[in-house]
Amino acid sequence: MPAESETVQPVKKGARKKVFSQQDRQLLARYADMVDGLAEMFGQHCEVVLHSLEDLEHSVIKIANGFNTGRTLGAPITDLALRLLPELEQEGCHHSPAYFTQSRLGEPMKSTTLAVRNLDGETIGLLCINLHLAAPFHVFMADFLPKAAELPEVSPENFSNNVEELVTLTVERTIEEINADPEVANNAKNKQIVITLYEKGIFDIKDAIAMVSSKLNISKHTVYLYIRQKKRDEEDHIA
Repeated sequence: MPAESETVQPVKKGARKKVFSQQDRQLLARYADMVDGLAEMFGQHCEVVLHSLEDLEHSVIKIANGFNTGRTLGAPITDLALRLLPELEQEGCHHSPAYFTQSRLGEPMKSTTLAVRNLDGETIGLLCINLHLAAPFHVFMADFLPKAAELPEVSPENFSNNVEELVTLTVERTIEEINADPEVANNAKNKQIVITLYEKGIFDIKDAIAMVSSKLNISKHTVYLYIRQKKRDEEDHIA
């Protein structure tokens, strides 16, 4: 494991190269969106780097917020990442514990490295997350708070311990939504609730139709009928 506050250095030229299969390259490419997503979540002071172990001299194939270490696409792997490799290649080891390093400018970073494996279980890449700790706290926290001019719409999300609870919570919230909508007539509320649940994808869950019919006190046949009508409307709209 790296020593605390160790300085990270790029690997020297002459490093080994491997030939990856097209499947390996495609698998690595799928992680590119994850790089952007993590950087979006944790803000500009979080550098996220995807390394391919095919060419260690130009291993960086995707990077977000690279200004934190001054790296760009095509940069080499670091000496520290190379030293972590033997541990990450062991069976059952998927990521390193968090560790502290320093940038080339001596600024502190907290980091972790995750192994990217192919279908044969071979480590073909590394996903590295480096949190820049030198940023002022108020600047760091600004990335986690909505700006007054661009407050995002709150997207409700149900965190449940089991499928039944998920369906129940979703149905209850949907019932509240529809009952609070004055444009939906009382005799059309159940149908609109079923349609809204369909749009939310709740019926992709096994036994959801039975749970919804019980909650709304209508038959499963009625739920199926509303879903069929909704699908028919969608097909007519496409046509």
